Amino acid sequence: MIGEAPLSANATDRAAYVAEVIARLRAAYPDAHCALDYETPAQLLMAVILSAQCTDERVNLTTPALFARYPTLEALAAADPAELEAIVRPTGFFRNKARFLREAAQRLLTEYGGVVPPEMEALLTLPGVARKTANVVRGEVYGLADGVTVDTHVKRLAGRLGLTAATDPVKVERDLMAIIPRESWIEIAHLLIWHGRRVCTARKPNCPGCPLNDICPSAGMVGSHR
Repeated sequence: MIGEAPLSANATDRAAYVAEVIARLRAAYPDAHCALDYETPAQLLMAVILSAQCTDERVNLTTPALFARYPTLEALAAADPAELEAIVRPTGFFRNKARFLREAAQRLLTEYGGVVPPEMEALLTLPGVARKTANVVRGEVYGLADGVTVDTHVKRLAGRLGLTAATDPVKVERDLMAIIPRESWIEIAHLLIWHGRRVCTARKPNCPGCPLNDICPSAGMVGSHR
C-alpha cells in the first residue's frame, strides 16, 4: 500500500527518515508559520474557530471586519447574533461559528478573566474548540505542544509520506506524535501545511518539483494518492 514503507521500517530507519523529511522541508520553507492574520491571542482563537471547513485565505478576508466591529471580548460576547452571522457568513457554517464566537468570548470573560488559557484542558472547554484549534493556539501563543495540529493538509501529507496509515485525525495525530520528536511537533505542522498548499496539493501534486520526491513512498503515483 502506498505510504507504508517508512512505517514498516525499523525504528532507527524511521527516525532517520523523519529527520530527513523535516530537514528538507525546513530548507524549502524557512519562513513557514501560521497563515492566519491576528494581533492578539483572542483574535487567533477566533480566527482558528472560523477556519473550520474554510481556507485560511478566506478567513483572513473575513477577520478584519470582525475584529474592527468587535475589538474586545466584551463587544464580541454582547454581539447581535444576526449581525455577527452576517460578518462571518463567508467562512461557511456561519450560524454555528457565530454562536461559538459569542459563547467562547463569554466563557473567556467569566471563567478565565478575559485571557486565553494555555492549558489544553481549559481550551477544550471553549465552544468551537477541539484539539486542532487548541494545538494551534498553544503552539502559536505559548510555544507549547501537547500534540500535532492535524488539518486536511497534514492528514493528506502524513499518509502520502508514510508517516501514518490512519485516516482519522485523532489517530493521525497519535501516529505523528509517536515518530516525530516532541520539539518538532509545532514546526512539522507548519511545514506540512505549507508544502501541502504549494507542492503536494490534493488533486495535482507536483512530484517532479518536490524536495522529497526521491524518498517519498508516494512519489509519482498521482492517480493513487489519498
